[in-house]
Amino acid sequence: MTVSGVSHTPSTTNPNATNASSAQQTLAGNFNTFLTLLTSQLQNQDPLSPMDSTQFTQQLVQFSQVEQQIKTNQNLEGLAQQYQAASAGAALSYLGKGALIQSDTVRYSGSAPANWGYSLPSTANTVRLEVRDASNRTVFTANGVSAAGDHAFTWDGKNTNGNTMPAGNYHLVVTAQDASSTNINATISTQEVIRGVDFSGTTPQIITDSGSHALSTVRAVLDNG
Repeated sequence: MTVSGVSHTPSTTNPNATNASSAQQTLAGNFNTFLTLLTSQLQNQDPLSPMDSTQFTQQLVQFSQVEQQIKTNQNLEGLAQQYQAASAGAALSYLGKGALIQSDTVRYSGSAPANWGYSLPSTANTVRLEVRDASNRTVFTANGVSAAGDHAFTWDGKNTNGNTMPAGNYHLVVTAQDASSTNINATISTQEVIRGVDFSGTTPQIITDSGSHALSTVRAVLDNG
């Protein structure tokens, strides 16, 4: 499977920041209009029956509140833009490196063994491991380690009859239960090489032989691919 290193160049322009700037300009225009009308009303008011200041005082307070909200939004948008830039930089630094990814699917080459890892939050009574193909058919089963913690599982690519399976995507299903037959949720991970980074969405996606994964699914980056 051939995958290009970078599928799209990330943009440094944040459309939300443009929206906030536009809102600030609109607010400034409305405030200037308000001050012009207020000044005119004050100049032309009847000295014997002066204007009630309550209304325009409330309007001034509202303008102040809106301005503060716009400034808060601008600050949040700035932080979001910095986070996106940092995420993009981190993703690019992972290119060509091996990584532990929170995923149940690996790309089996047809010859080299496929490797998974799984983690149990507590000790199980029974652990059943199933390797399934892209059609969700079980091709291999085994008993897993039941102790709490991280465990590795290597599949040699053969089905239960000892026949070598064709290349393709395969996923691992871990069924763990305690002594009361209550299911224990296992976290499954795979070790893959990061082939590329996709910036076409709102957050970077790393590309491996098994497909695309969210950057947040990377549990660890290894020194060598």
